[in-house]
Amino acid sequence: MNLNCYHYLKSDPNLLMFVRHNPVWYRYLSRDPNRIMEVEKEAKKFYGKTWPQQVENASNKFSMMKMLLQLATMDD
Repeated sequence: MNLNCYHYLKSDPNLLMFVRHNPVWYRYLSRDPNRIMEVEKEAKKFYGKTWPQQVENASNKFSMMKMLLQLATMDD
């Protein structure tokens, strides 16, 4: 693997863990170090850090809070 690519991976612990969990990326980066941006995109998907995933997560949390509030305020 390219030394610059390795240092870049080492500088971001999440990215390094993603590559360790998906070793095929070692091969891809060894052949073409310019694919590092592709690795970053895939890592964001893996960790749920893309915009749609964050919106869905917030929506789920909001729905859960709404349900808990409804249960707490029920009058029997």
